[in-house]
Amino acid sequence: MATTKPAAIYLGLFALLSVPAFSNQAMAAGIFDSGIPAGWSCTGNCGTLGANGVVTLAPSGGSQYGWVSTAGGVSNNTLHLGSDKNGSTLRSSLFSASAGDDLQFHFNFVTSDGAGFADYGWARLLDSSLNKVALLFTARTTPSGNSVPGFGMPAIAATITPATVTIVPGGPVWSPLGGSSGACYSTGCGYSGWVQSDYTIASTGNYYLEFGAANWLDTAYQTGMAFDGITVGGQPIGGGTVPEPASLALLGLGLAGMGWARRKSLR
Repeated sequence: MATTKPAAIYLGLFALLSVPAFSNQAMAAGIFDSGIPAGWSCTGNCGTLGANGVVTLAPSGGSQYGWVSTAGGVSNNTLHLGSDKNGSTLRSSLFSASAGDDLQFHFNFVTSDGAGFADYGWARLLDSSLNKVALLFTARTTPSGNSVPGFGMPAIAATITPATVTIVPGGPVWSPLGGSSGACYSTGCGYSGWVQSDYTIASTGNYYLEFGAANWLDTAYQTGMAFDGITVGGQPIGGGTVPEPASLALLGLGLAGMGWARRKSLR
């Protein structure tokens, strides 16, 4: 005897097929839209902000980006390269990644310092014990030449696009710089514009992502960095977990509905 297929099957499959292909990217773009995600930790001066001064919204979208700034930085909160003075760091909550996953985000380096005061910014991948796995990228104040990757700093592990970046010169107006917003000490101040970073995770495990900015030689004329669109394996890093892809969750609902229908038909 023929039976009518329950609506659950159609609803589940319809929901699966109607999920927008960009859903994960949209989630990643908006991870800072409600502020710093739960479980992330800031040492020094960090926050979230919409388009402000020279820093537009990131190419990945979203209404806000995350940032760190040396204005209000903490002494020795740096990479300890020699003459660093103070800095700020923002560290993600612990997240899981598989070998071969791509860790991707955008960043924008902004500095009011110049000449020989080589302030810098960075991002690092850390393991669950906070040991460095990879220095993903660096950016640094320089009177001439490329600011990204940072000159005189360790080699970076990520692939960045563009591969090298020369600073857009001038006193950058950006509120996270505090009293240094709009200021410029000699040549070298400015901003990088948005740069994309891509890094392939080598080993399956649990990790932290850390962003930082540091003053060099003195604590005058501040430097900072914006970042957004953070994904690992195509999924957004949010408040403590890598969310289950919407398509997989809906597929599970559809299969559950089919299983329910089968059990009912066998009664």
